Amino acid sequence: MKTPIVKIGRLASLALWGAFSILAQQAVGQEVGDHQYTSEAVETGSRVYTQQCALCHGPQGDLVDGIDLSIGQFRKAQSDSDLVGVISGGAAEGRMPAFNLRADEMNGIIAFIRAGFDPEGVAVRIGDPVRGKALFEGKGECADCHRVRGVGPRTAPDLSNIGAIRTPASLQRNLLDPATALLPINRPVRLVTRNEETIVGRRLNEDTYTVQIIDSQERLRSLKKSDLVSYEISDQPSKQPTDMTSDEVADVIGYLLSLRGIE
Repeated sequence: MKTPIVKIGRLASLALWGAFSILAQQAVGQEVGDHQYTSEAVETGSRVYTQQCALCHGPQGDLVDGIDLSIGQFRKAQSDSDLVGVISGGAAEGRMPAFNLRADEMNGIIAFIRAGFDPEGVAVRIGDPVRGKALFEGKGECADCHRVRGVGPRTAPDLSNIGAIRTPASLQRNLLDPATALLPINRPVRLVTRNEETIVGRRLNEDTYTVQIIDSQERLRSLKKSDLVSYEISDQPSKQPTDMTSDEVADVIGYLLSLRGIE
């Protein structure tokens, strides 16, 4: 149950907002501008968790079978709204009681979970995966470059299991500030061979003597460096920061976190 601050804590940064019900809206005093909960909310959530939740879920959130709150592993809940519903309504046929929390306490609990149980972690708000999928394929134009579960082009990294290997904070940076989030291995490249062929694409792998890329026609190419006249690696990402709203960013992150390589 965690949220924002300057450092990104353990598997931290987990939570993004997205269309809360009226109860959720009352329970959320989050900063829409920076897509994060406040550090005060995280600290409040830490206290509430210790008092109300730790007895059953444990200090690290992993005592209930199949659930690890600190890394965002739940039975059914995905969005922040889902978590609010579970906490306020109870679960597991009454084994988890319903909690009547004040708005700031509810907000804090969600923030603390989303920050990975790190009171100094960053918590990213997580929205609705269904709306996020529609945005991914539509307004966000993500599907124009990325492949998911066998569908889509290969000009950008395959995202079929991105939710299992990236934190919410990393996903948010990729959307809002791609220049700081792009992994070196995925940077655009431009190569010119001794045969005067110019090749542009995305780097996949590289060793001392060779480089493997996906070219602009989605062909896998392996080239010997000794056959290259020039080899340029761009410092600029191939995409610009998204112009989606903060709510839409939250929903897209919710969708990306649901992509874990399994149907």
